[in-house]
Amino acid sequence: MHAVEADHTAIWNALADLSDPEIPVVSLSELGILRGVRNGADGTPEVVITPTYSGCPAMGQIEDDVRAALAHAGIHARVVTQLAPAWTTDWMSEAAREKLRAYGIAPPQCGSHPHDSTHVLKFSRQALRYQAVPCPQCGSAHTTETSPFGSTACKAMYRCLDCLEPFDYFKPY
Repeated sequence: MHAVEADHTAIWNALADLSDPEIPVVSLSELGILRGVRNGADGTPEVVITPTYSGCPAMGQIEDDVRAALAHAGIHARVVTQLAPAWTTDWMSEAAREKLRAYGIAPPQCGSHPHDSTHVLKFSRQALRYQAVPCPQCGSAHTTETSPFGSTACKAMYRCLDCLEPFDYFKPY
């Protein structure tokens, strides 16, 4: 293994368990926010992060947490926020989706095409509104959106019409 590969492996290992500040049961890596590790033009390692949406209020905390984890591991690296390509829920791992469900948040049903930069995703409130979102509590698809805005901007509020529990739905992007 080359020194650069070893450094990158050490960085990934240092950040592996770093959780999202708004959803502590999932890691930044599982959510797809932690995009990569590369070397900058001057050879300094860079950790690339992408926000779930522009203006995400958690990004400052995420950057601070990444820096702190790197410092704790004795690793010197820059944190770079990269907006393009834009984050998509397709970057979430299956483990993240299962952890969201177990935490009481319905994971996104669909997303875009993360590996095809020519694909343009068009959103339609009508298309999203009538999609059945299974309740993370009981699994029923007999649910209704109560608000397009949930506990954070990336979630909507739903209510299960069978078990009557309210829940967040992580909106697909």
